[in-house]
Amino acid sequence: MRSSSILAVTVCFCLLVTTIVVGRIAPHPMNMAPVAAAALFSAFLFRNRLVAVAVPLAGMLISDWFIGFYNWRIMATVYVGLAFPVLLSQFLKGTNVLRILGCSVTGSVFFYLTSNAACWAFTPMYEHNLPGLIECYVAALPFFRNTVAGDLGWSAGFFGVYAAVTAWQAQRQPAATLS
Repeated sequence: MRSSSILAVTVCFCLLVTTIVVGRIAPHPMNMAPVAAAALFSAFLFRNRLVAVAVPLAGMLISDWFIGFYNWRIMATVYVGLAFPVLLSQFLKGTNVLRILGCSVTGSVFFYLTSNAACWAFTPMYEHNLPGLIECYVAALPFFRNTVAGDLGWSAGFFGVYAAVTAWQAQRQPAATLS
């Protein structure tokens, strides 16, 4: 890999992690952070899946250092749920708006299902039976709405900026001349 490529990957990685950290620490509506969207975009941007999955995990770990840590079993589930969009990148080949939309919403649904199952399983907030699980999912519906809105908005931002920069770079390329 050329040194300019390594620099570009490093800069993009740091920008995405910084966006996650700032997006989580700065005041924002609950569950409208850029983590899952950054995971999806990093999977699209980076060829190496370990680099891609390191983006949301590093962003979460750094921001949790400031925000505070909590029940490790729930944290582990949340981290997995927010890194899950990296696996969806295989569906972004030939990327278009519908694929991004579908992957973003799929990631939101996965996060909703797993994080709330963990809340139900690892806390005494709900009875550990089917009605308790249903109560947990119902109570989390307002957060799910925010998760979907945040994931869609942040995904639009990441992929939109990428498309704009790519178009701008293409315009700056000198036109090929025919001899």
